[in-house]
Amino acid sequence: MLHHLSVQNYALIDKLEVDFSNGLTIITGETGAGKSILLGALGLIAGSRADTQALHDKSKKCIVEVSFNIKGYSLKDFFSINELDYETTTTVRREINPEGKSRAFINDTPVTLTQLKELASYLIDIHSQHETLALNATEFQLSVVDAFANQLVLLNEYADNFKRFKTLEKKLNELTERESQAKKELDYFQFQFNELEDANLKTNEQLALEHELETLNNSEEIKLNLSKVAFGLNGGEQNLLSSLSEIKIVLASFAKFKPEINELSFRLNSSYIELKDIANELENLEQNIIYDPKLIEELTIRLDEIYRLQQKHQVKSIDELIIIKEELSNKLLDFSSLEAEIEKSKKEWSALEKSLLVSAKKISGNRKKVIPDIEKEIASLLSSLSMPNAQLKIEQAETNILTKNGLDKINFLFSANKGSDFKELNKVASGGELSRLMLSIKSLLAHLTSLPTIIFDEIDTGVSGDIADKVGSIMNQMAKTMQVIAITHLPQIASKGQSHLFVYKEEKNNKTFSNIKKLNQDERVKEIAKMLSTGTPTAAAISNAKELLKT
Repeated sequence: MLHHLSVQNYALIDKLEVDFSNGLTIITGETGAGKSILLGALGLIAGSRADTQALHDKSKKCIVEVSFNIKGYSLKDFFSINELDYETTTTVRREINPEGKSRAFINDTPVTLTQLKELASYLIDIHSQHETLALNATEFQLSVVDAFANQLVLLNEYADNFKRFKTLEKKLNELTERESQAKKELDYFQFQFNELEDANLKTNEQLALEHELETLNNSEEIKLNLSKVAFGLNGGEQNLLSSLSEIKIVLASFAKFKPEINELSFRLNSSYIELKDIANELENLEQNIIYDPKLIEELTIRLDEIYRLQQKHQVKSIDELIIIKEELSNKLLDFSSLEAEIEKSKKEWSALEKSLLVSAKKISGNRKKVIPDIEKEIASLLSSLSMPNAQLKIEQAETNILTKNGLDKINFLFSANKGSDFKELNKVASGGELSRLMLSIKSLLAHLTSLPTIIFDEIDTGVSGDIADKVGSIMNQMAKTMQVIAITHLPQIASKGQSHLFVYKEEKNNKTFSNIKKLNQDERVKEIAKMLSTGTPTAAAISNAKELLKT
């Protein structure tokens, strides 16, 4: 339940502190005194949008802080999941700086607005006049029926699966689109891959082929020069090796006379052996070089094919062509795996759809069971609010299309008078009738949920007199199981509260501020008497106020 509220620098509020009690708390005040401002401050705690226009002093930040007693509301899991400290008295704070930046805290730990909204949804329901208009909204109407059907667990499970279903559906559409695009390119990729695969390219092949072709193209000149060199070394009568042989014999004949000569003789002999070996290898090379026009043609064709592929793919080496071939191979494999992934996703999607249909039909069945009870209980409450012939009719239409809410379309129809046709709420119900209908629904929901606190902002719009008294009685009854805070302008309702807060304006330093105080019994009498009168309270009004407070 809401325990304490502190507001600084918000709208007309400079600084405000207020404690809240159990049961029914009434908030009254003159028009424009700041009742709606108080509600706006609480709205920030519930996650509503921050606005720098709300800052009273534009040079300072706005701070709204609320403490809740959350013992017994099964919220430990929320704190654990969000890695927050659990405290039975939990403090929620919202700050807005002059630049418009908003920050939120739970027990002094920074949290996101989503986390703040989630916690607030477990703790407080702020019902404004705008909320009464929500009676026409499909989401609200479904939530009412589902609350009566007590199927929150089933709905959460369905919602999680439906989210997975839509995510999978989106993925499947993306995969199908990729497949469609890939099919357009598949034949081209396959042709390119086959061309490179058939080319049987090898690393370093190009360099070897170019060298071999160059050798073959110059084979006659190479052969001629090799023969010439070999002849010079070992051919004819006056060749180099013969001359060296004679020199070698001469030097060897007097090598014994001096060690240096012997060393030179040894080196000359080694050179002779080396040159003779070179001459033999030259002769072998010359004999092995054969001019082969057919081989030249084959090598030329092979290199032309390599050059053509390089030009086609705009690369300069075989290694780059091999990389392109591998990339094409991966694309072809991707397409194959894409088909397999699509097939797998289709099966998963189909299985999830069947599961969702089963759950959705169960949800629909649960809704169908409780609708007559809802209609009956609402009619009873409306009768107690001086609408004896008013009836709410809930139409349930099952569709074949899965939505986040199942298969149903729910529509609230209303008839205020006997014999009147049932029509949509916005076409037949007045403001007062809508207020009483919403109060009836909220009253029933209060028994079904464990929500600690509900705040009504002028739920009494369009009612007065005896009806207002009955509205107050219903809120008082609700307050036996939850904390109810009601902003009202009707004395009949104001008299029902166990606690009464008064919002007023005051001037300080030529500036107007809103403030709030808790009224004692005498102050309550005077305030309710003022609400009963058009001017200064009369003795009769004061007497009437005392009587109202006794009831």
